[in-house]
Amino acid sequence: MKKRIYFLLGTILLAGLAGCGQKEKLKAEKPVEKEFQEVSVHDPSVVQGDDGSYYIFGSHLAVAKTDDFMNWETVNQGVKDDNGVIPDVYLNMKEAFEWSHSNTFWAPDVARLEDGKYHLYYCNCQGDAPVSCLGTAVSDKVDGPYVNEGLMLKSGMPASEKDEDGDLYQATTDPNVVDPCTFYDAQGRLWMVYGSYSGGIFIKEMDAKTGLPLEEGYGKKLLGGNHLRIEAPYIMYNEETGYYYMFLSFGGLDSDGGYNIRVCRSENPDGPYVDSMGQEMEDCKGAAGTAFSDATAALYGTKLMGSYKFLWKEGEEGENREGYLSPGHNSCIYQEETGKYFLIYHTRFENRGEEHEVRVHQMFFNEEGWPVIAPYRYTEEELKEYPAKELAGGYKLINHGREISAEMSESQEIQLTSKGEIQGLEEEGAWKIGDNCSIELEIDGKTYKGIYLKQWDEDGKKYVMTFTALNSETGMSVWGSGLNAIEE
Repeated sequence: MKKRIYFLLGTILLAGLAGCGQKEKLKAEKPVEKEFQEVSVHDPSVVQGDDGSYYIFGSHLAVAKTDDFMNWETVNQGVKDDNGVIPDVYLNMKEAFEWSHSNTFWAPDVARLEDGKYHLYYCNCQGDAPVSCLGTAVSDKVDGPYVNEGLMLKSGMPASEKDEDGDLYQATTDPNVVDPCTFYDAQGRLWMVYGSYSGGIFIKEMDAKTGLPLEEGYGKKLLGGNHLRIEAPYIMYNEETGYYYMFLSFGGLDSDGGYNIRVCRSENPDGPYVDSMGQEMEDCKGAAGTAFSDATAALYGTKLMGSYKFLWKEGEEGENREGYLSPGHNSCIYQEETGKYFLIYHTRFENRGEEHEVRVHQMFFNEEGWPVIAPYRYTEEELKEYPAKELAGGYKLINHGREISAEMSESQEIQLTSKGEIQGLEEEGAWKIGDNCSIELEIDGKTYKGIYLKQWDEDGKKYVMTFTALNSETGMSVWGSGLNAIEE
């Protein structure tokens, strides 16, 4: 009789510990493997082709396609005459190469416009100065061949030549005409946002039929100036929230450059844009006489993700894991047939130098209408509601902070208890779930709102519960990756 009582007490104790997240199954019964075909496309801009596949166009005329956002096929790699995207490229793009003193392309954008054709917005840049140009080429097919239409914008003019506004070009206030992104607004008008460092990020309205500018000049400035390290604007409209979201990359793209993805939003395509803290992004600019002031830039924009690493815990698979470094220059796409949003970006990796690959994560919008990014790369996961007891347990928590830094945000262990408490923090927090897979977490006195979902832990070779959430008051994001292996 005593043995049975002790057995029952032990069972109750273990169940209680599991509910508090103190006992976890760190390995799956059988390691879960997924197949990927990786690709290196820097600054990936996504567009869907007539064939239903998704194409990404990047710097140096790198092009790839996929049907599932997991397995990529290279379409072209490198600026060379024998390619099908822009044949005889050095001859056909001679004006762009000569103006920019360059032999390569930077980050492009491709959009299918009202004429049914694909319009390639290409750009070239000297690199060590904002001597750049931006032009268009057109094709009946997404993968080319594209026929050059010519240049539409230039920057970095010498004092002897007027700039696009008819003035003397000033690098601290005028744009570096690279990193274009075109998009339609809710009324069907076409816009192009562009810019990198230098005078900031600008926007112009375009002819929705021809894809060319409606007016001369650089357009309207949205933010930046005095060479703040902000670039890669990408704007998308969310019909459900009614906002235009502008994604930006802050910092430097190198592995130690602190590249990170931020967002702001507006009710109008051409602004004004504000971050989640309510700050007007047009105030995000370097002080007169300064340059590359990361301390200034870091104050603005809601940070979605930066360099990070989920640390290994003894007992898990994947002891030798790599952190992600300088993720950025993203594009986004909404998949109508599934209702899913995707964020596509390039990233570098710990201990791999400047080698980079494309990654795709699901993106969601929290109850306040701000985007949050799934912690792990996409593997066809679906949102599914779970009872709170199935979320309780140990987690690895990453706080992406607000810094522009070469340092990775490393995970710390916390417990989501079955009583709705969060343990393992400097001060005890709380958590709860709501409808539609929503989750709310109280961490260090701040409320983070987001989404929970089951995902594949790539290093741990297991399915785990995860969460992604954002605190609008600070503009900071947190991710959580469960320790417990969930069996299918």
